Amino acid sequence: MDSSDPQLPTPHPEPPPSRWERAKDWFRRLFRLRPTPGRYESDSRMAWRGFLHTRPLVWPRREYLLYLPRGFSRWRSSPLLALCHGCKQTPEDFAVSSRIAEFADRTGWLVLLPRQKDSANPWRCWNWFDRATVEGHGEAAIVAAQIEAVQGTYRTDQRRILVAGMSAGGALAAAVALNHPERVRGAVVHSGLAVGAAATPLTALTVMKRGPETDVEGIADVARLRSRVRSPSVALLAIHGEADDIVAPANTVALVRQFLRFNDHPATRGDTLASPALPDADWTEIKILVDGRRATIRDWSVNGRLVVRYVDISDLGHAWTGGRGEFDFNDPRPPNAMELIEKFASDIAA
Repeated sequence: MDSSDPQLPTPHPEPPPSRWERAKDWFRRLFRLRPTPGRYESDSRMAWRGFLHTRPLVWPRREYLLYLPRGFSRWRSSPLLALCHGCKQTPEDFAVSSRIAEFADRTGWLVLLPRQKDSANPWRCWNWFDRATVEGHGEAAIVAAQIEAVQGTYRTDQRRILVAGMSAGGALAAAVALNHPERVRGAVVHSGLAVGAAATPLTALTVMKRGPETDVEGIADVARLRSRVRSPSVALLAIHGEADDIVAPANTVALVRQFLRFNDHPATRGDTLASPALPDADWTEIKILVDGRRATIRDWSVNGRLVVRYVDISDLGHAWTGGRGEFDFNDPRPPNAMELIEKFASDIAA
């Protein structure tokens, strides 16, 4: 692995430390007197089932960055967050704008950042609408293989392995979770879409504006029956802004219903057709934030275990909430998405 940090400029060279300084540094690290600084490593992974239907000649390998947090030790298990960027973004953009290093250094999470390549999509969107990805192959299989690679190299806390993403990355995260419940414990979908919401790539833009054109709950039924895990369950944290004019909030309502069905929640049990309505939540809280923004939090549970949390935010467009405002698709105002993810991970691991 390459341990260089590609998102930061190379600092001015400094004289190498003396042998005595190196010995003191080794002693501090050995006795945990000085935590090792956080760092990025880079690698790539392929999946034989990662070929796309829409671009069958694209080799099914994607690069990724992995952030090892400050004080990281191979001797203890660490939570893992796989975070998929949105269209026109890079892993470096996403890491900086969402303050990944700060989050990981504070919490001890490993953060995996897959990279889309231009040959797979000229806008660097993940191909969430590709039939292979919808069925758990395609790019869903590639990201699942990257998660497996990190698990094979580092000790990970199996109770706290999440796949997350923004917009197209959120739709990909949902596809990974629905089709690979053996790999992840939860999914975080920010401003995203349900798995299989578009029947063809040609209708993807229409679906983004209006909502799914397919029976996404039926897709959840198929994924559940096809799963290699007995009684599969993957919890969902869905975050969406009411003012989103790129991906309509109706898509997240459908996503909530899809994961309720996948987790066998009574709210959608027995439905024969997909419904556009948000089912009654088991618990609801409305938070008025400092700037007047409102966050409505709805939870659904099965046997006392959280399976879906939906955070609906007023006056939020198509942007990562709590991000750095100088980046596109980021809104610096609360709530902070990384804090929502941290709380969600704690709640589903309990």
